[in-house]
Amino acid sequence: MSDASSGSSPYLGSAGVDSPTDRSTWLRVAAEVADDLAVDAAVRDRAGKPPFDEVARLRESGLLAFLAPPGPDGRGCDWLTACTVVRQIAAADSSIGELLGRHYVLAWSPRLFAGARSAARIEERAVAEQWLWGGATEAAASRSSAERLTLTPTPAGHLLDGRRELAAASVVADRYVLAAPHADSGGTLVALVDPAHPGVTPLPRDDRLGQRLTGAGTVTFAHVPVTAAQVLGSVPRDEHAISPFTTLAPLALRLMLAQVGLGNAEGALAEARDVNRAHPQGSSPVTARFSGLGAPGWGGTSEPTEPAAYPDPLPEDPYLLLSYGELATSAHTAAAVVERASEALARGLLAGPALGIDERAEIAVLVAAAEAVTAQSTLRITARILELTAAADSTGRATGLDRFWRNARMLTALDSPGHRLRAIGDHYLNGTPPPLTLRA
Repeated sequence: MSDASSGSSPYLGSAGVDSPTDRSTWLRVAAEVADDLAVDAAVRDRAGKPPFDEVARLRESGLLAFLAPPGPDGRGCDWLTACTVVRQIAAADSSIGELLGRHYVLAWSPRLFAGARSAARIEERAVAEQWLWGGATEAAASRSSAERLTLTPTPAGHLLDGRRELAAASVVADRYVLAAPHADSGGTLVALVDPAHPGVTPLPRDDRLGQRLTGAGTVTFAHVPVTAAQVLGSVPRDEHAISPFTTLAPLALRLMLAQVGLGNAEGALAEARDVNRAHPQGSSPVTARFSGLGAPGWGGTSEPTEPAAYPDPLPEDPYLLLSYGELATSAHTAAAVVERASEALARGLLAGPALGIDERAEIAVLVAAAEAVTAQSTLRITARILELTAAADSTGRATGLDRFWRNARMLTALDSPGHRLRAIGDHYLNGTPPPLTLRA
């Protein structure tokens, strides 16, 4: 185990960290880890292996434990810094960005579902042992009883049975946080489960289109004991009775995934820029079709009959500059919306159980806006850069930029921008607050 304050981590340097809560220090650490991951990101993406090595890099850097409640030893950092860290890591490798982002959200589960004393006890151990958290706190929508989790009461606590698909950390997590229905009452309990138990069997997925290194997979549980101390809390069957603070759990996850998507788009744009700078002669032949990015508002025709070919494309090519200008502006716009939502969520998390319904509704709307804008931006950017660098690939230079598009497709596949936009419109037009729910 690496201690972020001991100076043992190569990312922290021989002098160590005098104040682990220092934002600039942690952002430097994250930047160094991101640079490390970027070196072989395309190679690791093609291999698609479970992220044991990547988790070791995160643990060695101290990033796994840094989003702990600030304590007397100075350990711990704030939510906004965690969001920035995830975005930096995602720009280099969005799979590992998602893995880390989900870890940070789940690491807050004790505070969201358990009492203060229980949360402090769990978090103290999690920090000391540098746990990587995996799991899901929303109840799964399953098609059959074989795909459901069930907690059956016993004299010693409960037994957990069933299976659950996890989007990350299925084979590398040190602890799972799982929501499962009680077999007798039908209510939902949120429990902490040790993957080391012999009744836990993770099966990684190796057929994903994108986000191949998150450690996604299916985990089967067979008579796994869950003691009373491992139950973080219960979820009322009546959603109206759920605390607004507790319902920040799915909003935190959704916003963290928006950070991952934004980081993926920013990383794609930066790598494409480097390709076009390094190989201007191999840049994609620029045509008037490029003006269709914002067309027809840019004054060009969206479907020209003849491409305007340039025998010697240069970085000063006006259409290439226009394309990058549009894509950079799209990334800046998404960043502004995501950052505003992140600030609102950070305030909500600091409010704790005192968070009101109206404040929670405002956070939900801002998170939905961040998702919608980021989804559009990341899909547009990651697809467009493939065109801008196409000729570089055709000359035998394997850029590996397709991974950004595949990752963007995977990150946005399960979300509906229309659904989010309708919720925003209903709130804006009718004042209807988004529902209090633990469903993502």
